[in-house]
Amino acid sequence: MGRQVAEMSEPGAITEKNGPVRSIAYLVSRYPTLSMIFVLREVVALRGMGFRIETASINRPDRAPEDLTEVERSEAERTYCVKEHGIPGAVSAHLRTFAGTPRGYLRGVWLAVRLAKLDLGRQLLNLAYFTEGLMVGVWMWDQKIKHLHVHLASQAASVGLFTQRVFGVGYSLTVHGPDEFYDVEGQYLTEKIAAVDFAVCISSYTESQLMKLSPYSDWKKFEVVRLGVDLKQFGPVVGDEVRDDFEILCVGRLTPAKGQHLLIDAVDRLARQGRRARLRLVGGGPNEGSLRACAARIGWPEAVVFEGPVNQDRIREFYARADAFCLPSFAEGLPVVLMEAMAMGIPTVSTYIAGIPELIRDGVDGLLVPAADVDALVGALGRLMESMELRERLGAAGRERVREGFELGANVERLAEVFWERVGD
Repeated sequence: MGRQVAEMSEPGAITEKNGPVRSIAYLVSRYPTLSMIFVLREVVALRGMGFRIETASINRPDRAPEDLTEVERSEAERTYCVKEHGIPGAVSAHLRTFAGTPRGYLRGVWLAVRLAKLDLGRQLLNLAYFTEGLMVGVWMWDQKIKHLHVHLASQAASVGLFTQRVFGVGYSLTVHGPDEFYDVEGQYLTEKIAAVDFAVCISSYTESQLMKLSPYSDWKKFEVVRLGVDLKQFGPVVGDEVRDDFEILCVGRLTPAKGQHLLIDAVDRLARQGRRARLRLVGGGPNEGSLRACAARIGWPEAVVFEGPVNQDRIREFYARADAFCLPSFAEGLPVVLMEAMAMGIPTVSTYIAGIPELIRDGVDGLLVPAADVDALVGALGRLMESMELRERLGAAGRERVREGFELGANVERLAEVFWERVGD
C-alpha cells in the first residue's frame, strides 16, 4: 500500500488520504530524449489505460522543438521543466514551501546536510537537489498529485528524494542500471531504496543489485517489470532490394559503454578475411571523434557509415535494411534497441552482460559473445554472414521472444497493476 500524504497543507492541495490514486507525476532528468524514448512510450500507454500522468523534467529536451517528432513536441509542451523556471521559480518554491510546510522544509535542509557528510562540494550539490525538489513538490501541489515516480535512480531520483522528504508524497523509482550501481554512496542509492514505497526493476539483474544493497526486509518493495516494444510498430519488412554488402546496424549513443570501437575492429577483421560488411552507426555522443579515427584505418572507405542521431519516425528505415544488428556493450541495463531489432525479425549479436541474457538466449533468439572478445564477435558476425538459414531462424525466434515477454502493451499493463496495487490506499 502506498504512503499516505503527510503534509500537503498548501491551500488548494490534496487533503484526502484514502481511495485509489489515478494521478502520478513522472520525473525524468531530460524529457523527451532519444536515449530514453521508452519513457515516452510508457507514459502514452499508461494514459491510454486511464491513468493521469503528468510529466516533469529537470532539463530541456535534447533537441530543438523543430527537430522533435510531433509526439515529442506535444509531450515537451505539456511537461514542467524545472530549469526553465530559473531563479524566480526557485525563490518562489522556497517561499511557498516554507510557508506551507515549515517542518517539511527543515527536514529537507537536514537531509541535505546529513548526506553531504561535511563535504562542501556535495553540500552545494545537495542544495541544488533540494531546491529542484522543492520546485517539483510545489508543481505537484498545483497539479494536485500526491505520488512521484522517477525513471533512473540517479540525479533525478536525488531530486525526488528531497521532494518525498519535504512534502511526504508517495515515491517510487524505475531502476535500470548499471550506471546507478557505480557510485552507490554518491548516488545515495541505499537512502533511496529505504525511502521508496516500491521500485520497479527492468530486469532480474537490476533486482539482484538492489537486493545486494538492501536489507531482506526491503526486498518486498521490488517489482520486476520489463520494458517492451510495440509489435505493430516494429515488424518484419520484406524488401526486394539486392545488395552486395552485408549490412550490420548498431543503434545507440556513441559512448565507451556501448563498445562500438570493438565492432569497428571486428568489421576490419572481416574485411581482411575477404568478408566485406558495412556497419551503420546510428546515434551521437562523445566517442564520435575517436570512432571516426578508428574507422578511417579500414582500407574500405565505406565500411563504416555514421548516420548521427535519428528520430523515432525514421529509425525503422535503418532496421528495415539491416542484415544483422549488433550491440557489443560493456555495460547495459536491458537495451530496448535490441528488442526493436528482434521485433523487426533481425538476427542480433550482443554480449553476456547484465540483463541481456534475460532477453537473448545464445543460439536460440540471437547470438551472445563475451564482452570485449573481438575474436568471438568476429566469429558470431561471420556465422551470420555465411548462413541465410541461421539469420532467418534467429530472426523469427527473436521476434517470438519479444512477443512472449517484451511486448509493450502487456508490460505496461503489468506496470499499471503495480501502480494500482502499490500507489494510494
